[in-house]
Amino acid sequence: MRPPRPLRIVLADDDPVYLRGLAIILEDEGHEITERAGDARGLREAVADTLPDLAVVDIRMPPTHTLEGLQAAVEIRRAHPSVGILLLSKDMELTHLRQLLEAGPAAAAGGVGYQLKSRVTGADFVTEVVDEVGAGRYAIDGEIQRALYRTPRRRDRLAALTDQQLKVLELMARGLSNSALAARLSISKRTVEDHVNTVFDKLGLRPEAKEMYDRRVRAVLMYLSSDD
Repeated sequence: MRPPRPLRIVLADDDPVYLRGLAIILEDEGHEITERAGDARGLREAVADTLPDLAVVDIRMPPTHTLEGLQAAVEIRRAHPSVGILLLSKDMELTHLRQLLEAGPAAAAGGVGYQLKSRVTGADFVTEVVDEVGAGRYAIDGEIQRALYRTPRRRDRLAALTDQQLKVLELMARGLSNSALAARLSISKRTVEDHVNTVFDKLGLRPEAKEMYDRRVRAVLMYLSSDD
């Protein structure tokens, strides 16, 4: 399911060539780049000035090229929770994702994404990642998800789920709707709904909790979080 309108996007990366290429990919798919920033300070100012739908952020930015981009993203998540955040990184660091997830309210309107830069190519990146985060969902790189699952406490938390239920939860974390899940797994939408409800039950997310928070969001947060 694509966003109902073109997204307004702020881009932040200190490599002008990469930034230009990323802008071209997004604009070719109909999205609008409201601002481009080359450092964390410029990113924070651009988001405050334009309040975009989405900020696409390189984790490592000037002046030290360590975690300035991540720190700015966390601050943006706290100050403007409706802005979706998509982190890009050359390397895989599990603490990056945990910090961002913990920064905003569990049911914040803005989505969260974390993708390896090597996978940012063409229209598929836009439809499978950017559009999902812009629509308020999650889009987490599969390689990062697999690394997260190898942490012992996380395995214990999800031990009650069957392989099929775990696959459903993994695809939910990638931003797939129930219809898309059914198509990907070659099962009926009703079967997907049964799996999703069972996942909620096994994770302790009861039906009466719907009034307090989005159970789908909370399940994904539990799946992606690591205590290690």
